[in-house]
Amino acid sequence: MARSSVIPRTLAKIHSLSNPMTSGSLAQNARRRRWSELISRFPELPDMRVLDLGGTPRSWLIAPEMPAHVTTVNLLDLEQPDDDRITVVTGNACDPSDFVRNKAYDLVFSNSLMEHVGGHLPRLQLADVIAKSAPRYWVQTPYRYFPVEPHWVFPGMQFLPLKARAFVAQTWPGGNRDVSTAEQSIDDCEWVELLDITAMRSYFPDAVIWHERFAGLVKSIVAVKA
Repeated sequence: MARSSVIPRTLAKIHSLSNPMTSGSLAQNARRRRWSELISRFPELPDMRVLDLGGTPRSWLIAPEMPAHVTTVNLLDLEQPDDDRITVVTGNACDPSDFVRNKAYDLVFSNSLMEHVGGHLPRLQLADVIAKSAPRYWVQTPYRYFPVEPHWVFPGMQFLPLKARAFVAQTWPGGNRDVSTAEQSIDDCEWVELLDITAMRSYFPDAVIWHERFAGLVKSIVAVKA
């Protein structure tokens, strides 16, 4: 088999394994295990009112357990599903509207948002929103020192200089992000800042940090207040 045909197939396989929407992929299996952990820590989830910061309605519609009600807050203008258990709000999770702030929630849920909000101050603001919105929370973020950067599925990418990361983002097709220009790839990379365990503990001092592992290595970290 020609090398020119092997490389695209290999990259396509990497993309498939890293896509949580692909049936049987590593990413989907990891998400399934994470849901199992969430349910084990919050067995009352079906009766809870949940605030999901940075999430989407679709992730709940395909989830193993559906809460009594979920309010999602996302910068994207997402479509309101035909399901009265879900309310979609377009807005900044670090500074949500009064419509969001003035409601009562049992649990704040956030998945892979902390690394995207744009620096220390927005993360402090997000942590404050989480702490004040509900007595319990589940906040997940990819672990900085896992050897493969999770967004582009490229080994050690998070440790490269920005110019090198941008080059990877523009040319490496293994991840779930598509960019067409050098400027766009630089912007994409600047919006991703992976956290370590010490940082998560500083933002959520009342939480227990759960280590989600893959092949024995910490893959993501979750601040849990149950």
